Amino acid sequence: MIMTVRRVDLGVLAGQLLFAVQGELFGKLGELGFDDLHPRHGAVLAYLEPEGVRATELARRSGQHKQVIGTMVDELEGLGYVERRPDPVDRRAKLICPTERGVAELAAADRILAAMQERHARRLGRQRYAEFKAAFQDIVEHQKNR
Repeated sequence: MIMTVRRVDLGVLAGQLLFAVQGELFGKLGELGFDDLHPRHGAVLAYLEPEGVRATELARRSGQHKQVIGTMVDELEGLGYVERRPDPVDRRAKLICPTERGVAELAAADRILAAMQERHARRLGRQRYAEFKAAFQDIVEHQKNR
């Protein structure tokens, strides 16, 4: 039987990177006491802002359906990471705001991700890593806007 070696395509590489980053991030968050979070919660947490953000904006930024974001917000609210507050600009709308626990998780995630990036920058060299990130971001934006 002849085995053909397939080249790894962009989607596979992007998925492998995502799963590896999520595995390390959520593993370390768990060690810090945020063990009730799962990678799916990243659709909200990655785009949350200290002053809050509307669910429709979270959906737009994450590329997820509003219903998916609503489910994640419900879960995160139940876990004590976010709360819904009236939007001062439009009282009919709600802002999704981090609670004290949510702010602590966001700070911890920022530290973990910064350490990951620092590790890769040291390994590749800062210039090469900066070029990689710029090229990767360009590819992501081009793919989203196709």
